[in-house]
Amino acid sequence: MTAALQSGHSAPVFVIFAVFVSCALFLAIWVTTDAITPRDFYIGDGRLAPIQNGIAIFGVYLSAATVLGTPGLIALTGYDALGYLKGAIVALVVNLLLIAGRYHSTGHYTIGDRLGRRLHTRSVQVAGGVAALGICLVYVTAQMVGAGALAAPVLGLEGPGARRIMVVSLGLLLILYVAIGGMRATTAVQVVKTVLVLGGGGWLSMLVVSKIGWNPMLLLSRAADHSGLGDTFLQPGVSYGDGTMGKLDSFSLQLALLVGPAVLPHVLGRLRTVPTARAARRSVEVATWLTLAFCLMVTILGFGAAALLGRTAIKVNNATGNSAVLMLSESLGGVILITLISCLAFTTVLAVASGVILTASTALAHDIYQVGLMKGKASEKSELLVARGAVVLVGLTAIGLSLFAQGQNIAFLVTLAFAVGGSAVLPPLLYSMYWRHFTAKGALWSVYGGLISSVLLVVFSPALSGSPTSMLPHLDFAAFPLSNPAVVTIPLGFLLGWLGSVLDSREPDMAEYAEKEARVLADVDVDRLARSSGP
Repeated sequence: MTAALQSGHSAPVFVIFAVFVSCALFLAIWVTTDAITPRDFYIGDGRLAPIQNGIAIFGVYLSAATVLGTPGLIALTGYDALGYLKGAIVALVVNLLLIAGRYHSTGHYTIGDRLGRRLHTRSVQVAGGVAALGICLVYVTAQMVGAGALAAPVLGLEGPGARRIMVVSLGLLLILYVAIGGMRATTAVQVVKTVLVLGGGGWLSMLVVSKIGWNPMLLLSRAADHSGLGDTFLQPGVSYGDGTMGKLDSFSLQLALLVGPAVLPHVLGRLRTVPTARAARRSVEVATWLTLAFCLMVTILGFGAAALLGRTAIKVNNATGNSAVLMLSESLGGVILITLISCLAFTTVLAVASGVILTASTALAHDIYQVGLMKGKASEKSELLVARGAVVLVGLTAIGLSLFAQGQNIAFLVTLAFAVGGSAVLPPLLYSMYWRHFTAKGALWSVYGGLISSVLLVVFSPALSGSPTSMLPHLDFAAFPLSNPAVVTIPLGFLLGWLGSVLDSREPDMAEYAEKEARVLADVDVDRLARSSGP
């Protein structure tokens, strides 16, 4: 870690982090209402303002990996790492144009709700809940592994034991925070995170560009010179090479990055927290502009780290590049700036992980318990109790998995989340919205086919074994040559959805589909209409 923190200057981080934790818990208690219901716990009663919700979508959308990991990747691999930023922006545009309005008008709480209501089958809703739960679990595990790897050294605590202590402490904090406040609390911390991240990232970006004379071209040329790779640093091929298989692997990753984040369950869940479909689209539009601004900052920080520190120095300090922003902060502002950036990272972890845990608990309590086990007959009180219990269960499971993965390469977890999202959620979601002949069999084939194929191909890919950078580098059972399976599993998910529907003997209700389509075009919220009409 950086010299400033190793020399005993971690006390300010301890103090500021303790103050932040206290404020976060106070915020969770303050925004919680006395008469909370499942609807309030899951989606904040659907009354958030579009701008507030857009800020929250941005807050839950961009993880700690983007805040710290992506600048490091840019500093190490140059042009190739820009795909992560382009994917983040394009995925939100896909959501805005194809998903946001329709999902709001015909959804309820979860992805499973959307599919189940369209196809009138509990098994489809449970399948959607299982897919959402799986995505959220691997995603929050990756966040907590990254939190442990970052927090312990930043706070001056070294060794695997310190990492485990930090993971458990942060995990318990997340469980308490989400269980108390639900959607209202996670929204509040995401708004706080957005203000801090954009403010701190903007300040550090300005320091970088001022250091090189406010000249973007000079920034790029100096980054290339100090990378040790010359002009190759600014061209594709550093990460995957110029071979056919390398290009195919790169394309597969880009495909996952372009569509997978658009259907992440914790992002889709926020589309129902506003009152209308127009407000949902407006929310995603706000999030897209904020993401665009943030990605510009990350680009400056990544190339700035390479230009001012040098690629070799960053790699020696941390082979993954995760410490690049901290090293850059130390070189430009000393321990005060490191303290600020570190607290931004803590805020990011709390914001993203809390949103993901809430979404996972919603899928478990509503789709699997209420619909799957109780057949919709459980009371609101018991569902809310199960939802809070699910927060504890999901949180403890993520803590256990992240403790197992400490010190190992966990990039495959995020890869798996994007691949499953693009393969098991995107095809049935789009089919249910735009294809009137889509059936329950098609949905089940698409969800479970995309889920199983994604998991199997990742398990047998170089991301898990067979290479020095794998999670299990000492084993080799990699039978699938690509690190990311999206190029195979996303088309397979669409194919299975079509094939299952074609082979299904039951015809969908065309009249009902036409009625729902009219309500979507008229911007009528089906759920709100049902509640206003009474029993």
